[in-house]
Formats: sequence, structure tokens, C-alpha cells
Amino acid sequence: MFLSELQELLRNGENSGIEFKRDDVHADSLAKEIAAIANLEGGHILLGVEDDARVSGLTRSIKEAEEWIINICRQNVQPPLIPYWETLPWDNLRHVGVLSIPSDSPDKPYKARRGTAWITFVRVGSTSREATRDEEGRLYQASGVMRYDLRPVPGTGFSDLDGRRLVNYYRDIRRQECPPIEDEVEWQNLLTTTDLMVDDRGRAIPNVGALLLFGRRPKHWLPQAGMTVTAYPGIEKDYAARERREIGGPTVALLAAAGDHLETGLVEQALDFVRNNTAVEAGIDENGRRQDRYWIDYPLEAVREAVVNAVAHRDYTISVADIELSIYQDRLEVISPGRLPNTVTVEGMKKGVRATRNELIKEVLRDYHYIEGSGLGVSRKIIPGMREHNGTEPDLIEEEARFIVRLWK
Repeated sequence: MFLSELQELLRNGENSGIEFKRDDVHADSLAKEIAAIANLEGGHILLGVEDDARVSGLTRSIKEAEEWIINICRQNVQPPLIPYWETLPWDNLRHVGVLSIPSDSPDKPYKARRGTAWITFVRVGSTSREATRDEEGRLYQASGVMRYDLRPVPGTGFSDLDGRRLVNYYRDIRRQECPPIEDEVEWQNLLTTTDLMVDDRGRAIPNVGALLLFGRRPKHWLPQAGMTVTAYPGIEKDYAARERREIGGPTVALLAAAGDHLETGLVEQALDFVRNNTAVEAGIDENGRRQDRYWIDYPLEAVREAVVNAVAHRDYTISVADIELSIYQDRLEVISPGRLPNTVTVEGMKKGVRATRNELIKEVLRDYHYIEGSGLGVSRKIIPGMREHNGTEPDLIEEEARFIVRLWK
């Protein structure tokens, strides 16, 4: 780090990735800040700096400070963290220690020692606090340790799954033999073997993925299972929306033998909403009949990919937020709750980096051909689709607790 960069950090003050500390703090206190910043996006801890950004300087020698930091990262943080440490001269008498924590730390959640206990801390603004149970669960999921879509949903059973869609999936999509729908025991064996149910002390329980994909009433058990769709008359959110409603139900469609939709799923409902709230172009088919051609404002493949990605990759541990699909006068937005999975970045998505958060959901959607190649939708469909359609670049925006795909009309 250059001195000019340090000066800029001091001018901007503490935030979610910057913490000021004296170097005489207790080791547990510093470990708390290290773990919290590592659990977010990484950042810097500036040692020898007061809370008001005044530089007081290191009180230890440069060598002693480095050994102290290394020991804290090894002994007071779990799993042990390897940071980057450097010291910068502030003037002839004072030095500032810069502890840099990487943004792609793979072993979340990081815990800090507090007495004899190990606590998970998270960063909220410029403060660090103990993580809630849900926040800790999201950190485990982000690291790939926990698969939330495989988590059983207590209180549910085979009767909470749509048998017609299950037969449709196994018989027509997977093309394998399946038991008669009334043979509940055999269905439970099949669904447990294929990871859609979990054996809990002799009782088969549907998991999150099964209820989202095939549930009769997914939102009854999982409040986050739906999608809020809104069409606004202008370019800002407005109470006087042209149309606003919640859509829900199982993710996948019920298909006829010929592949036609007998009943739509969540993805088709979302696309129907877009179709009904965007421009229609009329034409004449080869038989001289009037035919409406849709998808004038936006390319179908780009919209479909944005919707499918949100359904497949959103963070379902966030139970208080639906996916949002909003149509404005000048743009369409799909907002997916949660940050990007694992170590995926926006730049990585543009280059086709492959990663997933909900492997079970993704694989079933791939069986239905909602998804063709994991990680390739943005680079192969959304970006080139928008360029070809109207020469615009889609906005891909990661915020603290959501990911936005914005398509320009």
C-alpha cells in the first residue's frame, strides 16, 4: 500500500471494510474485527490509528507488531487466517501497521476467540457484531460447506409434493420407470435415493429443493418461495403501479407428452407477466392471419436467463425476501436475494465462471432445459442477447444482500 492510499483511507473513515485500532487492544478484540471483515468482503485494519482517524503510531517495534498479528491470526481466529501485513512510515517517529484481509477467503465462517468460546462475527457498516443463526448459516452456505436446498423441512411429507409433476419429471423428463403414484413407500424410496427427500429416523421428509421444485404449496412452508412482479408507469418505484402481485407455486411446469405446458411453473408465470407488460408487435402469418409478436422491448432469452438464474441461484436462507421482477418505462430488473455464491464475482460471471449455490435445484432445472450450462447464461445469453437486441450492456450489480440484473429497454 502506498502512503497516498493510506491517507485516502484515513480521510474516508471507518466502513464495512476499514477498521481503525490502536495496537494495545486485547487480542480477542482484534480477532473479532479480523473475523468479521473476513466474513464479509475482506478489507484493512489500520493499527496505530485512533477512532477519530488521528495517527498515534505503533507502540510496538515493527518486528514485535508483526509477530503479534501473526499469532492472533493463528491462535485467536478459527480457522487460522493468513493475512498480508505491512508497515508504513507516517513521519520520522510514527508507523502505521496495515493488516489486509483478502476478499476471497474460502473458509467462512471465520470465528474469533472470546474467552473459551468461538464466536462468529459479521460486519455491519463500521461495527462488528455477533452473527445471528441465519447469518451464520449463509456464511456456511457461501463457503459450500452447507447445501441449503438439501435441508429437510420439518412437518412436511410426501403428500406436500405434487405427484403429477413428480411422475412427469421421472417418467417424461428423466425417462425412467417410476412407481404408481399411490405407492407412497416406493416413491419415498425413489425420492430419498435421488436427494429430494431426507430419511429422518425412518421417516422421509421433503427437502427445501423438492418443495420449491415440486411442492403443492411451496410458499406455505417456505415464505421465500415466490416472486413479486411489478410494472411501474415511470422510471422509479411508484405506489400507483400498473400491475403488482405475487406469483408462486412449484418452480417447474407440468408438461404434456408433446412438451406443451398443461400448467405453468414459476418461471413461465414470470415470463407471462413480462409478455403482458411490454410492447407487442402485430404481424401476418403465412396463412394471412394476424399474429402478435412479443419481445420487442427485451430479448426473450435474456429475460428468461435472468429469471431462471434468480430462481436457481438466489440465497434461500434469506426467508424474508422474494425475488423481485420489476418493469419500468426504461428498463427491466430482476433482483435476487443474497450475494453471489462462493467466490463468484461480476467480472467472473461475464467470463463464464461456473459456480452454484443450490446444486439440486440447478440440476433439476437443467433436466427440464431451463438451464443449459452452469455459469454460462450471463456470458452467452444475457450480454450478447442485449447487444444484439439494442446495443446496450446489461447492468450486473452486487449489493450487500442482493444481486441485480438490469436490462435496458
